[in-house]
Amino acid sequence: MSNAETRLHFRIGYLGDSYHGSQIQPDVVTVQGELIRVFQTLGWISKTKEEHNLILSSRTDAGVHVRLNGGTVRIATSLWESITPRKFIRAVDDLLPHDIAFLDVREVGFDWNPRIALHRTYRYRLEGIEFWNDPGEVLSEWLSLFEGTYDATNFARLEPGKNPIRTILSCTPWIVDGRTVGFEIIGEAFLWNQVRRTAMAIHQMALGELTPEQVKSAIHHPEIPVDFGVAPPEWLILWGVEWEDSPIPSSLSEFNHFSSPPLPSRSAERTMRKRWRQAAKTEMKTLLHLEWMDIGRLPLSFHSS
Repeated sequence: MSNAETRLHFRIGYLGDSYHGSQIQPDVVTVQGELIRVFQTLGWISKTKEEHNLILSSRTDAGVHVRLNGGTVRIATSLWESITPRKFIRAVDDLLPHDIAFLDVREVGFDWNPRIALHRTYRYRLEGIEFWNDPGEVLSEWLSLFEGTYDATNFARLEPGKNPIRTILSCTPWIVDGRTVGFEIIGEAFLWNQVRRTAMAIHQMALGELTPEQVKSAIHHPEIPVDFGVAPPEWLILWGVEWEDSPIPSSLSEFNHFSSPPLPSRSAERTMRKRWRQAAKTEMKTLLHLEWMDIGRLPLSFHSS
């Protein structure tokens, strides 16, 4: 019997509020853990191996949603040659929880590295943060402060031995239905909490508690520690990871409306704001389910190779 294996690249999406992050951890439910469970249930990876071979491209924290992430797994070549990609996707997706979408799969070489991507795109819905105050046109200027290559130590939870130099290709307003709801940030790779700390710095500038000059100083003088705080995870979406041979798909969803938050007034009680935020969280999830519906159109053909 042949022991030949084939390496596969798959793409997934998931809602982050049911998981303790993406990476497998002992005694808690994670996205990677659920994927491994399903592949083992199907008998496609061994239950006896001490080390699994299923890895994900980008790590996300608990509560962070994902439109499109990716990963790799090795399975027996005989299995891959005997099943169409369509049946493969359906078999995995049927066993996953409803808040994880297994979107597509393809064969790649053993030297293909899912963690080396061209760039990653995140979107953060700033208006979901308590007491967000839309600053208007100046927001674009504030967002541009975060573009470029710099030491992002003051905007990350830096892990030991991690290179703090990061390149942000663009940071621009996220506009839905003609209204600015947050920002989109694109970079080659991000540090732990980098997008959420960027969001909190923007939030504090909008409140008048932080100046653009202070943000510039934090960027240009990483040797002087500052901590602007971390924005909530539930308003963050990893919109996509792009590889040279696998681009981020365009948005095909017709869901293009987010409800506006209550305007500051005496009638906008705390309970009203709280209920709007619950509705806004549902809108985020609706958007993602519709995106997955379009991205995950099942192929009709057999293997292209």
